[in-house]
Amino acid sequence: MIGIVQTLSPSAGVARRVRFGKLYGSSDALALARYARQSRPLIVVSASAVDAQRLREEIGWYAPELRVSLFPDWETLPYDTFSPHHDLVSERLETLYHLTTGNCDVVIVPASTALYRLSPPAYLAGYTFFLKQGERLDLNALRHQLTVAGYNHVTQVMAPGEYCVRGGLIDLFPMGSAVPYRIDLIDDQIDSLRTFDVDTQRTIYKVNEVRLLPAREFPMDEAARTRFRARFRETFEGDPSKCPVYKDVSNGIAPAGIEYYLPLFFEQTGTLFDYLPPDATVALHRDVHGAIEAFWRDAQSRYNLLKGDRTRPIFPPAALFLSAEDFFVALKEFKRIDIQEPALARDDSDAMQTMALPDVAVERRAADPLHKLKAFLAAHELRVLLLADSPGRRQTMSEYFAEYGLRPQPCGSFAEFLASDARLMLGIAPLYNGFVYPEEGIAVITEAELYTGTVRTRTRRDQQKRSSVEGMLRDLSELSIGDPVVHETHGIGRYRGLVTMDVGEGETEFLLIEYADENKLYVPVAQLHVISRYAGGPPESAPLHRLGSDQWERAKRKAAAQVRDTAAELLNLYAMRAARQGHKFEIRPHDLEAFAEGFGFEETPDQAAAINAVIEDMRSGKPMDRLVCGDVGFGKTEVALRAAFVAVADGRQVAVLAPTTLLAEQHYQTFSNRFADFGVRIAELSRFRTGKEAAATLKGLADGTIDIVIGTHKLLSKEVKFKRLGLVIIDEEHRFGVRQKEALKALRAEVDVLTLTATPIPRTLAMSLEGLRDLSVIATAPAKRLAIKTFVTPYSAGVIRDAVMRELKRGGQVYFVHNEVATIETQREKLQSLLPEARIVVGHGQMPERELERVMRDFVQQRYNLLLCSTIIETGIDIPNVNTILINRADKFGLAQLHQLRGRVGRSHHQAYAYLLTPPFESLTPQAKKRLEAIQMMEELGSGFYLAMHDLEIRGAGEVLGEAQSGEIAEVGFNLYNDMLKAAVKALKEGKEPDLTQPLGVTTEINLHAPALLPADYCSDVHERLSLYKRLANCETEDELDAMHEELVDRFGPLPEAAQTLLECHRLRILGRPLGIVRLDATAEQVLLQFGSRPDVDPARIIELIQKHRHWRLNGPDKLRIEIVSVTLKDRVQLIRKVLEMLKGSRQ
Repeated sequence: MIGIVQTLSPSAGVARRVRFGKLYGSSDALALARYARQSRPLIVVSASAVDAQRLREEIGWYAPELRVSLFPDWETLPYDTFSPHHDLVSERLETLYHLTTGNCDVVIVPASTALYRLSPPAYLAGYTFFLKQGERLDLNALRHQLTVAGYNHVTQVMAPGEYCVRGGLIDLFPMGSAVPYRIDLIDDQIDSLRTFDVDTQRTIYKVNEVRLLPAREFPMDEAARTRFRARFRETFEGDPSKCPVYKDVSNGIAPAGIEYYLPLFFEQTGTLFDYLPPDATVALHRDVHGAIEAFWRDAQSRYNLLKGDRTRPIFPPAALFLSAEDFFVALKEFKRIDIQEPALARDDSDAMQTMALPDVAVERRAADPLHKLKAFLAAHELRVLLLADSPGRRQTMSEYFAEYGLRPQPCGSFAEFLASDARLMLGIAPLYNGFVYPEEGIAVITEAELYTGTVRTRTRRDQQKRSSVEGMLRDLSELSIGDPVVHETHGIGRYRGLVTMDVGEGETEFLLIEYADENKLYVPVAQLHVISRYAGGPPESAPLHRLGSDQWERAKRKAAAQVRDTAAELLNLYAMRAARQGHKFEIRPHDLEAFAEGFGFEETPDQAAAINAVIEDMRSGKPMDRLVCGDVGFGKTEVALRAAFVAVADGRQVAVLAPTTLLAEQHYQTFSNRFADFGVRIAELSRFRTGKEAAATLKGLADGTIDIVIGTHKLLSKEVKFKRLGLVIIDEEHRFGVRQKEALKALRAEVDVLTLTATPIPRTLAMSLEGLRDLSVIATAPAKRLAIKTFVTPYSAGVIRDAVMRELKRGGQVYFVHNEVATIETQREKLQSLLPEARIVVGHGQMPERELERVMRDFVQQRYNLLLCSTIIETGIDIPNVNTILINRADKFGLAQLHQLRGRVGRSHHQAYAYLLTPPFESLTPQAKKRLEAIQMMEELGSGFYLAMHDLEIRGAGEVLGEAQSGEIAEVGFNLYNDMLKAAVKALKEGKEPDLTQPLGVTTEINLHAPALLPADYCSDVHERLSLYKRLANCETEDELDAMHEELVDRFGPLPEAAQTLLECHRLRILGRPLGIVRLDATAEQVLLQFGSRPDVDPARIIELIQKHRHWRLNGPDKLRIEIVSVTLKDRVQLIRKVLEMLKGSRQ
């Protein structure tokens, strides 16, 4: 510390440049943090993107009071035809804004990013504006201002840079903001500013002002576009009208890759240095000069490769990037620090110096594994801080050290360590490497030095909100025109869109369905409860019915007869399960809450529902058999952890089964982490463990000293005996073979079983949906997770090179899946010659176990950046740094497999890419084409479940219990079959014979003779409207309707009259259904009620009511007519409610 002060009192203008030479491990971050405390702002230019990420975390840990930001790269290659992701642009603009306003202390920039020319500071200043509560706001001016600043007008705001105006409500997602805002206007005054949740679209909390940065790094207003066109014609030869970029910008569209035409938008571009205040200090970290030269070589070679394309002319590199000379000339204006590679540095520097650590690695096989560490402690008079990656690791290390006589004191922060005088302390930090700092008499040792041989991944935790998904099977929001749908009374037809018609009572919206012979059926939107999606085979071969023929009735009767038998069989199974007694777990809520706090995220609604369902199952005393289906990386493990905690807390043992050794190893790490503070004994049984360790584990299981065991199918072998097994957790069930599944079935009889899977095979899905097993779906993505961009493309060297280089440039890593071990070496040679920059390592299942473990470890520790492998990564480890995957011969994989493989990337908040490489398209089989299309369409997160549904459609479900591929399901569609089955089971449970003519009970049709719809100017997006209509139709209780009402007001503003009528129709439907009313028609003069074949009312009571009320009259055997006088619709609804209440009192 003293060393710095001597060379550098920041006020002394002479010492413009300081050189740090010998800084080993993570001490470079310490030197920078200490310097930044004295002289702010500090701009750190690092040679690599990986170092930039590391420094950001480490400086923040050494000096938590500093505001540290990273100026991220665009993550595209020079002259790329991709545009950077919204979130990156948002983060970049925010950092630049903070730099100009002096709101940041340390900014870290990778060298290649610092070379890009930027928009001038005047642009950012001129296009940034604020909205404050209580201000007057001219809506048209705001619209204009937003459009000028590059914001997109959308129907629903989802990402930064979007806005939406609906009457007096404006939704806005400003750039550089973590949340979107909803602005409520009264006339032209801002009444309130509230943030809202992107996923649920519900508001969260109020704020007083909103800052709006421009949406892009260049203007798109009329003046800028005119300037662009003029400069384009000056700069490039040839006919501009043949150039798509020119045409797009002329039409006001920003094409992908437009960022590389930045100089055309401005008279003069800016650089990062233009944004720095004059008193800033710039630190060059490691070999920045080398990084700049490498970047220029790459840019120049890409320029030479692409400059011949007349339709997309490009600038020479000097117009877009600073040269090394420009960079160092601009640097002269600022104070400068150099941090050199320790190996190359001279010793003459009197600034802070540290030393490298000697070898202190733990040797597990030695008599005293810690002998090297102890020797180091004895040889030096240094105070030592040991650092773990996470609380769980700290607990494990603390116990391990205590076993061998070292008892480090706990330490909360670096400042606490410096203030203490303890010789040995143990804390938690994100440091990558340790160092010795003799001048202050301290040494820092991280896990990287202690455990040089273990695979550990560093995961970042983003604490943000997740979303919720409606019942996916009943949801129509995925519906596109031409898809088959099922109408309960008319059969299967094709959806042709929403149409608005006036049938004499004002505008009403209808769903148009086309049947065989082009017959059309219009279904009022208030009655969508009779419509469901058709899934029971490929959509194009759905059997269309003729309107008015008995074909549909016949199909329904046949299916109903079969449903009755299936239902009886199901009930038998239910009864057998219900008769068996499982263990009734005692739950102490306080303990469970304490455990839940260790989960660093907020649970997604789906996840919370799954956890509650599991805990209820365990409490009930019936053996649990639940399938938790959640997409790759959506937090299924947390559900398993909570269940395991409940079992262990009640004194039972837990077995966790994983399909591969790698996955077992990862679960072991996760479980150890989370159970660290609870004194739970966890063991692992897999090929990674020695014979001695395995024997100890088996003994511990038999005598009950081990609480949780994690392993592969070894756990199912005969020699494994448990003392008091209470819960079995099976991960990725679809990977186990039939024999193992039989062994699992035997377990199911007595113990609770929880199964986790990302892509359930149609059979297990069909069983869960029919209630043989309980199903919880987690279909909501953790926040900040971007959908994976998926490309299906014929194998080509150019595509591979671009994909890999794009990833390596942003400091990431790549998976290349090649599933033929015989030719994997040839593939490696091909890749090596194509990508000399990449460090390639090969891994596959036929390698010796230790060798494979070493490969994975080196890859995790980023010694290699391209892993060429077979499908071993499919159920593999999470490496957030890998965000590109290339799959060779993708046509040979099944849907579930492709989805699993693709889910290995995109585990951080970077844009992830998946390239499915195939032979030329002509040679693919129709089924392979269909699979690849499905996976490309299902880019959204949470699509694992949809893909299984897709599979169900491609292959059909098969009958639930028998092996026969059932034709009936295809005839009536999967959803309806399912509903019929539920109804039959319910009837049989109540001891009634199911009514085969009315297999679904009563559906009530309501007609109030007034428009009932969500007007287009209230909710403009057709898909959103359709989804809302269907959700309203799915409401079974008044409470659910009230919740929908609240949501509509919150999202779209007060309900117009037509929307209120729609809600009233649904209220009356819910009230009328239990009475057996099939039709309710209400005009201003009379109400007509028509009852079904088995109404639930007492005939004698109706006669009594008719005698009592003069204006009540029977109209035929099943109709009741009531004369009324109602002026308004509200009166009419009140009267009907009264009538229904009276009839309710007459139920049998």
